[in-house]
Amino acid sequence: MPHEVRGVVATGNGKPVSLATILVPDPGPGEALVKVLACGVCHTDLHYREGGISDDFPFLLGHEASGMVEAVGSGVTDIAPGDFVILNWRAVCGSCRACLRGRPQYCFATHNATQKMTLADGTPLSPALGIGAFAEKTLVAAGQCTKVDPAASPAAAGLLGCGVMAGLGAAVNTGAVSRGDSVAVIGCGGVGNAAIAGARLVGATTIIAVDVDERKLEWARGFGATHTVNAKEADPVEAIRQLTGGNGADVVIDAVGRPETFKQAFYARDLAGTAVLVGVPTPEMTLELPLLDVFGRGGALKSSWYGDCLPSRDFPLLISLYLQGRFDLDAFVTETIGLDGVEAAFAKMHHGDVLRSVVVL
Repeated sequence: MPHEVRGVVATGNGKPVSLATILVPDPGPGEALVKVLACGVCHTDLHYREGGISDDFPFLLGHEASGMVEAVGSGVTDIAPGDFVILNWRAVCGSCRACLRGRPQYCFATHNATQKMTLADGTPLSPALGIGAFAEKTLVAAGQCTKVDPAASPAAAGLLGCGVMAGLGAAVNTGAVSRGDSVAVIGCGGVGNAAIAGARLVGATTIIAVDVDERKLEWARGFGATHTVNAKEADPVEAIRQLTGGNGADVVIDAVGRPETFKQAFYARDLAGTAVLVGVPTPEMTLELPLLDVFGRGGALKSSWYGDCLPSRDFPLLISLYLQGRFDLDAFVTETIGLDGVEAAFAKMHHGDVLRSVVVL
């Protein structure tokens, strides 16, 4: 019998979201029913509302979530009712070419629930990133549930489901930052500050935060930035070079995702350094670079998908570090809200007033 719950739905391009009654099926084979405890308000949800990802309306928004498993379908053995889990959108298939090469963090065929959640009138919903967690309960593929220590705060833990993992992973996994490295991060919202926190966690000695907003630069200092650059007042490329002995940083992370910021990342790195793109561009953006500069500066230009994370490996580790007091996930939670506060949270996000608003159920 379907479960009748409340959820936040985007019904059309640019329209304000609304609370609606959602019907959530019992889990079928390979699926899990999860009681959502908390879910962060991520820029990706706003992109869905604006039609920037697809036009498959209506969307059930929310994906950066933690919760408690209520029921599982047949064939599910890795999780059980009562488990505290972080939801992820990389449920690896185990059989695609990436998985078979031993690179499951690049899985090209990640799993989602087969059954559809619907509105009360039977209209099928498209869950954001295959999750749809701005709801009291949601249905996901069992592989989208990563079991972690239940001592963790649900509001903080859920942020590993997207933004914090994307930023931290861009530094640690994609950029391979290690002890003694110099790192610059362009854009100090939630993702950028997670990259800064990750760089500090693995022992980078020079961590340069770049933004145009002094509030965000102050946040960056709290997460471990050793230097800050206000791009309204100084050329970021020259400032980063000056702070790294005239050489440029070993790793530069673009957490904005615009051609101009990626060019800054490209030229602000040391010879043979690495530039990492983790900010998400829009479809019309293009990049032009002199090919001789690409050749002559060497190094690597990388894009980071979900922080190149493997949830089964990374989520429990980071929760362990959080519970030991070595990784401050709580600092990313600016405010907690109810399901009826999502639209206002989008406005705060747009104006840069929050790192994360988190819906707590």
